[in-house]
Amino acid sequence: MVFVKDFKREFYDVVLNQRVLMLVACDVDALCACRILQYLFQCDHIMYTIIPISTKQELEEAFTENYEGMQYVVLVNCGANLDVIEMLQPPNHMVFFICDSHRPVDVHNIYNQVQIKLLMMEDEQEGVPAFDEVFRDEEEEEDEDEESNDSEEDSEQPPGKRRRFNAEALERKRELRIWNENRRRILLEYTEFSGHGSSAALLLYELAWKMSKDTNDLLWLAVVAVTEQYINHKVERDVYIESISRLQPHVSRLNHRPENSETFSINCLRILFDQELQLALYRHWSLFDSICHSQYIACKFLVWKMNGKKRLREFLADMGLPLVQCQQKFVCMDPTLKDSIKEMITKHADKYGISSQDLFLPSFHVQYGYRNKFCAEDVVHSCEAVLQRMGKDATMSGNFLQALDVLNRNKPEKMTEGLELAKFQLKTLVTQVQKFMDMSPVFRLGPFWHATVEKDNPDAEIFYSPQLLTRLAKFTLEAHCLETRLKKAKLLPMVMAINLPPERGSTLVVGVAPLADKSAKNCFGKAFEQAAITSGSHILQDYFDSHVIELKLEDKSKFFDALTAILQD
Repeated sequence: MVFVKDFKREFYDVVLNQRVLMLVACDVDALCACRILQYLFQCDHIMYTIIPISTKQELEEAFTENYEGMQYVVLVNCGANLDVIEMLQPPNHMVFFICDSHRPVDVHNIYNQVQIKLLMMEDEQEGVPAFDEVFRDEEEEEDEDEESNDSEEDSEQPPGKRRRFNAEALERKRELRIWNENRRRILLEYTEFSGHGSSAALLLYELAWKMSKDTNDLLWLAVVAVTEQYINHKVERDVYIESISRLQPHVSRLNHRPENSETFSINCLRILFDQELQLALYRHWSLFDSICHSQYIACKFLVWKMNGKKRLREFLADMGLPLVQCQQKFVCMDPTLKDSIKEMITKHADKYGISSQDLFLPSFHVQYGYRNKFCAEDVVHSCEAVLQRMGKDATMSGNFLQALDVLNRNKPEKMTEGLELAKFQLKTLVTQVQKFMDMSPVFRLGPFWHATVEKDNPDAEIFYSPQLLTRLAKFTLEAHCLETRLKKAKLLPMVMAINLPPERGSTLVVGVAPLADKSAKNCFGKAFEQAAITSGSHILQDYFDSHVIELKLEDKSKFFDALTAILQD
């Protein structure tokens, strides 16, 4: 196996004084990892080229256009679950360093000893097949082919000579068939579920620390990346807590105030641990709006219903929070109320069926200057909003560069712009959930729930983004499970679709796990693939997340029929 154990010696020292091509996926973890690598490369004057990508096709095109003169390529949050060498057909001298949280890792990448180096933790890999179970020597296959040809020649001989047919060749042919069947079964079990491992930014921050080049700014990037994984349900809570525990000693070390020091520079970046409220952007919004646009608590109160809004007002009244205070900006609230909100919510949560564990998250916030105080979740929302910006003037590379600016604390105006865009996306998302609940277009297709986003909403085009459509699917699933009377509603997954622009002639489809499943794994990648094969449908699995596909419109009906049959088995 080719897992890199010493990142400095086996990766960083190798690319030192070389030109490096960095192909970076468009997600927050990859963005933070990219910033960390940029800083390290600039420290040592390493020449690099960064190309943002969002699909497999863009990965192939970016490599083809930029690989000349390069010996080393770094893939950030892309490539792990692909056969990189087969797909890109690189020159023999080229080496790929893959720092990717997507799982499972393709077996061809794991067992390529020459051109692939995996920047990830080996002990996170589950159920990796043994080499002999998935690969055979080429010489053995050639011998079997020759014996097969010989047996064919023997069959053309007179009857007397046919009796001398090579029995060993038949036995080897039978063994090969059994081996191939076993290989298919093993690979299907290995790739059946997709998921995520440790954050790429976290691993690269630890590299910076081992090289004594870590700073508070780099540490904050790692915090943001780890938080993004959790709030987007890429990892379980236990995995998130473990990652936070790995970062806590670094936070204490880099933010320790000496005993004889009474002052701290106001412009100095400080990271502090906190039990963070899981309310979307509440420091930059009103408390009332934040509650209405936060998935967990909005679904608990069913805020899109009149009775739900009434119950929410009762909750606020029980806590002693005047509605006037809750509906103005959080920063303008009465300081005594603002400072005691966490205690008041904790005190009254049980009465309204709210779990403190689901409402509070161990996390960190950052402060610099007099006005700039952000929690990690705020930064995630701001970056994601910019990365997923849709519209005529929006481009993938432009969004990527603007998202990098959001992470630059010297450009606070970019953070503010991202937060405003995030509010708009959350409002559009909740409006769409309310339409689903009011018009009841969420229906059961056998073993899963299904819904389609209609174009009657003028802002529906934001759901052309796979990330936003996935968030909508998860929000809708939770809301629907709390409204429906079906007892096993939480045991059923959700498949959501939206028709792309007419010129594309296809629909974007995402699948999310059941609400009762806390494993953060997804089975829809293989299920979609098998449904397409069974029904003869045309799909495009071009995204790095296998649970996202594009499906030809004319194949939609037969594809969902096949998917229903597969998930019922």
